Amino acid sequence: MLEQVVLWKCGDYDPELLKEALKRCFTLLGGLDKFVRSGQTVFLKLNLLMKKKPEDAVTTHPAVVEAMVRLLQERGATVIIGDSPGGPYNQMALKAVYRTAGIEEVARKTGATLNFNTQEIDVPYPEGKIIKRFTLIKPLVDADIYISLSKLKTHMMTKFTGAVKVNFGAIPGMLKAEYHFKMPRVMDFSEMLLDLTECLKPTLNIMDAIVGMEGKGPSAGTPKKVGALLVSTSAPALDVVAAALAGIEPVSIPTVKAAENRGLPASINQVELMGYKLTDFNVQPFALPDYTGEARFPIPDLLNRFLESWLKPRPVFLEDQCIFCRECINNCPPKALSAGNKAPEIDLNKCIRCFCCQELCPRKAVDIKKSPLARLLFK
Repeated sequence: MLEQVVLWKCGDYDPELLKEALKRCFTLLGGLDKFVRSGQTVFLKLNLLMKKKPEDAVTTHPAVVEAMVRLLQERGATVIIGDSPGGPYNQMALKAVYRTAGIEEVARKTGATLNFNTQEIDVPYPEGKIIKRFTLIKPLVDADIYISLSKLKTHMMTKFTGAVKVNFGAIPGMLKAEYHFKMPRVMDFSEMLLDLTECLKPTLNIMDAIVGMEGKGPSAGTPKKVGALLVSTSAPALDVVAAALAGIEPVSIPTVKAAENRGLPASINQVELMGYKLTDFNVQPFALPDYTGEARFPIPDLLNRFLESWLKPRPVFLEDQCIFCRECINNCPPKALSAGNKAPEIDLNKCIRCFCCQELCPRKAVDIKKSPLARLLFK
């Protein structure tokens, strides 16, 4: 039986319009009552990567969150809203992100609870291909229901970030750096994300694709109007449809390739699309980052590793935009960055190309440059 994905048109962030659109999506899947019972606690996990305003298209839009909260409350559920953003995972950091992203206002209007519980819990996952045990944020694990609310964006490391990648926010704060450090190769990292998704088993996966992000995502790209909402019980299947909607070949995305390796949906033909068709949307293909993933050739692995060392891109710090906030230095998984005279300096021998520096920079002061050999080979 094919995994079902609902694709629905929604032209703007009007809360009532969104609420009605989400209702229609759930109706096609059998109704929200099929997934949530009265009295249950729902952890609504957003994409709150960093302290960004809604119009920047970096975070899940508050209007989508509000509409979903109200639907859950009408069902009689208690709603907790949260995420573990990049950087420190403490109450001060959470409060700043909630406020800037408009989520604090959603809680005020709806009465939903903002999560400030920063406790962690170890969760065994012996079925994992890469990881057999995860350290997760405890309030998500303690909730009766876990629902994710992702954002359609491109990504400098994994090309695309959606319903699978958003689960990385279940890893507490700075601990994310350890996962990057232990799995610097993008396919290993993507396999880990699939392990994590299968461990968490979200009840519902919802994507805000009304305005997405193209180019240097997930934080330094350009907002792009799409006008869509997507809902599915399967995160990999949802990502296949979202990628196709963005004009990206799904299997070219490392997380989708990892899903294919496990017999999960990896092409639009392996999904039952409900609601609207892809052809109902007039979306120009998303601009992709200059570099995503790894350079791999059909040659022995040892030689591949040698070539990668010459082909890997590198972060470049833009001195005229850098404000020396030290976010990149403090959050670099391999500790490859140090303070320079006018901008951070990088030790390329330590750099694992996770691009956390670019991802978490509040001023878009980090660019990713191809090596001269890569520019010559991949024109």
